[in-house]
Formats: sequence, structure tokens, C-alpha cells
Amino acid sequence: MDRHDLKRIGEAAWEIPRAGAMRVPARIYATEEMLGDIFADQAPQQAANVAQLPGIVAASLAMPDMHWGYGFPIGGVAAFDLADGVISPGGVGYDINCGVRLMASNVTRAEAAPRLEDLVRALCARVPTGVGSSGAMEVGDAELRRIAVQGARWARARGLGDDDDLRHIEEGGCMPDADPDAVSEQAWKRARPQVATLGSGNHFLEVGYVDEVYDAAAANAFGLFPGQVTVMIHCGSRGFGHQICDDFLQTMDRAARKYGIALPDRQLACAPVGSPEGAQYLGAMRCAVNYAFANRQAIAHGVREVFASILSRESAAELRTVYEVAHNIAKIESHDVGGAARRLCVHRKGATRAFAGERPEIPDDYRAVGQPVLVPGDMGRCSYVLTGTARAMAETFGSACHGAGRRMSRKRAIKEARGRNIARELAGRGIVVLAHDRLTLSEEMPEAYKDVSQVVNACETAGLSRRTARIRPLGCIKG
Repeated sequence: MDRHDLKRIGEAAWEIPRAGAMRVPARIYATEEMLGDIFADQAPQQAANVAQLPGIVAASLAMPDMHWGYGFPIGGVAAFDLADGVISPGGVGYDINCGVRLMASNVTRAEAAPRLEDLVRALCARVPTGVGSSGAMEVGDAELRRIAVQGARWARARGLGDDDDLRHIEEGGCMPDADPDAVSEQAWKRARPQVATLGSGNHFLEVGYVDEVYDAAAANAFGLFPGQVTVMIHCGSRGFGHQICDDFLQTMDRAARKYGIALPDRQLACAPVGSPEGAQYLGAMRCAVNYAFANRQAIAHGVREVFASILSRESAAELRTVYEVAHNIAKIESHDVGGAARRLCVHRKGATRAFAGERPEIPDDYRAVGQPVLVPGDMGRCSYVLTGTARAMAETFGSACHGAGRRMSRKRAIKEARGRNIARELAGRGIVVLAHDRLTLSEEMPEAYKDVSQVVNACETAGLSRRTARIRPLGCIKG
């Protein structure tokens, strides 16, 4: 497949027309200048493959940060009817509820500057990072099951945060109907040592500042102002979610054969949403979702402690949660389809929920402006806070982009970075970067990613989101 297979349907929207076994078209949101990177891998073909799955509604969707993933493209969104649709682990991904929390301080960039390096080093010492990293929290088996059911509420009950945190997390930090009995012993084993850990790869903890405000009303509602120091926490369910995905890919491979589901790619293994296998996966997936919510809540508590020790107690008290969103998740949601409300199983893989105002899922204090959409970029450029729109509700089941999206494989990035000192280059731009090892910095160098500003512009041009604020990095911790 190449870009000549596309039909332009908008200024930043393209369609792969329905053909062959496709039940619906595949729709890609991107500007024309982004298509070269998008067609550099097989992500568009993956979007077309998703369009072949039973019960898919309207279209297989792909955001402008799309790139190749397992089964579904990363940046993929697909909604399935509950009666005849499917649930697919590949549509959620291995890092279940990989997501982002944005915290905002009452400290300005100028005030933090003299202690910036101390702050970043203290955060690096406080938050465990790297492959297989173990946390400072000792968690027994009974506590693990409570985490899987209670999510961030588990952390709150132990004094790791407050009720205001919970009000500003997607799902209130706890997804209902989690089923610990659907989780394997191997998954529990991997979960045990990793609570309150950041992990590796593209996960990060970043200190930044609000560089520009585009929408004063929305920024005011979110409590953001120019020059304000912020913190972004990007991580997920660690080895726990990875193991749950791995376990259920095997289950779903058997289920697809059992239910006679023809698959264009075995990585799209799935089962009917209402089947025993579908229910088991949803129950186990929700456990990983809640684990990730608890993980970020515990990390956020550690960040507050560091701010208190390096800056001041008052600064820590004002380090509040603006919002937290999931990037890899499947949820049962109500959406308007053809003028009628329908309950759908919405898969978002490398995509962010972007609901418009007045939806009950949005915190009360944000409903006048819409849900915050957090879009991290790379460690050298910038990140964005967006808001959801009515058009996103109508076209993408209330979804938008989730980040910059890779444009280089990790192997190619390491090759391109050979002979360079990425940390020194970023230090020359005033950005303090610490990592578990130098290879991570090579894999994650800014050039390995698309320009997040182009991604955000494509979403705004397509009408899926509106820019609220831009955040520039000051310091970044990588696994």
C-alpha cells in the first residue's frame, strides 16, 4: 500500500476506501507533508486490516502520530458494536494504560532555575527507572489485588495524594469491573516489585514550563499560566500489563478460530466482546489499567516530596494534578452514531480520549471548556495541552493524538546517534537529561520522533482538538 491508495476527504483527513474484506473504510488524519513518514512503514495497511474486523463501526481510524504497532497501528482508534463486535489485545497494546499525568506548580521557571539540576537529580534518585526496575514500595499479594481493583484510590487511601488528584484522573483513577481472578500468576509475579517505578523506553518524568498559552479561557480553567513550572509523568502498567497482553494473545488466537473470525493478520487475534474470552480479557485488562493509575499516583507522591525538599513545602502543596489520561485502553462508552446513542467498545492504542464539554466523564471544573488532552513530544522540543471538540465526538469517538510518534526504529536511532553525546547536546539547549544508560538516550533522541507541533497542527486542522498551551522541557529523566 502507498499514498496513491488514499482519497482526500479534508484538509487533514484521508481515506483508504473500503475494498475486499474491509467492512468500513480506514481514515487517516494527517497533513499532506506528514504522509511520507506515515507510509515509511506498514501502519496504513494495519489500519486497513483493522477495518476487516467484525462489528467495527463507521471507520478504522488513525491519528497523525501513527506508526507501525502490534496488529493495530499505534495511533489507532476503532469502535466495535457490543452485539456483534470484538475485543482485541492488539487494539490496546502491551503497555496497558500507558498514559500521562500533568502536574502544575506555583513556581515559575525563573524561581526554579537556580535549583533545576538539583531538582532533576533528586527526582532521578527518588523514582526508580530502567528495564525491570524495582520500586521502593513493598507490596504483598493481597495488596496487589487491591491495587488491581482500586487503582489510584488504593494510593490515596494510604496517604499518597488527595481527593483532588482522583477528580482529575480519567475514570477517577479506578476502572470498575476489574477481575483479579482473570490474571495469571506470572503476571502477578511481574507486578509485585514494580509499583511506583517509571520503567524504560519512551517512559519519562519531565520538568517543564508553560511556554505559550493559546486559549486563555481553557488555560485558566486548567490553572495554567506562562512561565509556570510543570511536571509530566509518562508510564504505564509495567511488566504486569505486558504479561496480561501476552497471556491473552494466546487465548484470543484460539478464540478467533473457535468463533470463526477470519483475520488478515494473526496479531489481530480477538474474541466477541460478549464472549467468555472477551469478558475475561476486559476484566484482566482493567486490573492492569488500575495498576497503572496506582503507579502514576505513587510516583506523583514522590515528586511532591522531592519538590518539598528541593524547593519548598509550599511549592509541594501546590503541585496539583491538572489531568491524567490513558493512551492504551479499551472502554465501553456511549456515542452518537447516525443520530442514535450506541454502547460501543472503543479501542484507543496510542490515542487519547478527547471529549468535548458537558460529558459526565469530564471533571466538573473543566466541562465549560472540554477535557484536557495531554500530548507529550520529545525531550528536546515541546509538549502540548489540548482540549477535545464536538467534531472529535462526531468523527473519532472523542479521540485525538497521543504524542509525537516515532519516525525512526530504535535500532536506526542508535545508529544515527553513534559518536554523539545526546545528554551534552541537550544540556547545550538548557535541558538537564538523566538516563539509566546512554543507549536509551540514543533511542529517544529528539530526531527519532516526528515533530509534535506538526502532529498537533494536523489534529487542530482536522477539528479534533484545540491548542490550549505549549510546554517546553527543562529537565527529563529516562529509564
